[in-house]
Amino acid sequence: MKIGILTSGGDCAGLNAVMRGIGLYVYQNIPGAEVVGILNGYGGLIRGESRPMRREEFEGILNVGGTVLGTTRTPFKMMTVSEEDGGTRLEKMRANYRKMELDCLFTLGGAGTHRTAALLCAEGCNVIGLPKTIDNDIYGTDVTFGFHTAVDVAAEAIERVRTTAASHGRTILVEVMGNKAGWLTLYAGMAAGADAILLPEIPFNIDRLCERVMQNVREGKSGCVIAVAEGAVLDSEAPFKRKERAFIRVERGENTVTNHLAEVIGERTGTETRASVLGYIQRGGSPSAYDKVLSTRLGSYAGKLAAEGRFGVTVAVCGNTITFNALADIAGKYKFVDPSSEIVAAAEGIGICLGR
Repeated sequence: MKIGILTSGGDCAGLNAVMRGIGLYVYQNIPGAEVVGILNGYGGLIRGESRPMRREEFEGILNVGGTVLGTTRTPFKMMTVSEEDGGTRLEKMRANYRKMELDCLFTLGGAGTHRTAALLCAEGCNVIGLPKTIDNDIYGTDVTFGFHTAVDVAAEAIERVRTTAASHGRTILVEVMGNKAGWLTLYAGMAAGADAILLPEIPFNIDRLCERVMQNVREGKSGCVIAVAEGAVLDSEAPFKRKERAFIRVERGENTVTNHLAEVIGERTGTETRASVLGYIQRGGSPSAYDKVLSTRLGSYAGKLAAEGRFGVTVAVCGNTITFNALADIAGKYKFVDPSSEIVAAAEGIGICLGR
């Protein structure tokens, strides 16, 4: 059995740990198996770039961050568009899948990766997906690998910012990754004891937010810390489409709402206000112990699916159980924070302002 592995989209902690789980299971349980790594995501499959991966290589990558295979973003919307040579990227991937004589392809990635994986399945390729993203927004799974590590990193950063805010009596906004879904900001903000948390799913009122800052001042609290998802939306922006909001922000000279919000809060409340963007630090580094265990479980289970000949699926977490979903059922769908959920109620119940 010849098995291919690729990592696609943004990097995150746990990618190598998942590949280790797959590789060790395959070499341990499938006699005569051969594993090849596809380089730089779907781009490598399009160009036919791969290399063999021996068992020994998998044994030493549990703690390594990033991906030993490299990764790129290959937009799903471009997969079926004819290129200059007349073929499509999807056709090239299908042809190289067959040229490499693969019996199965593991695709480690987020929502876009899963959409492309579903296309490959429809083209007759045997594919098994694995849910990777620090955004935790893949439909059909309770959690994605890489999420908990990113929460740990972001929460520690917010905690460190809090000491600066308290020392200087400042209001500090910390921008956390999450353009469509606010899971990372919600968990990190709650774990770090943020005074306010702003999510894409809950458009916020700037007056309500300024009132929260002034409440801290009246109560004599030293400083105020606000966790802001990069996709957070003003309630005045909510009626507009994403592209329209982006245009409005470009006109203001901003990519996200964070810097604009810092200026407004400073002007309205009279507090010294700063903004800090965490950026790619949330995606880098070695995985947490939780993600190492989760990644190993996911990779091992994916190897078991391949051994059983169960393809066209993606591995998922349901409660304490590792299971799978059909790729066709989850591709193109997202999992968002429910504004009426228990975790949101818990945050507001202890006084965290969500801007509404």
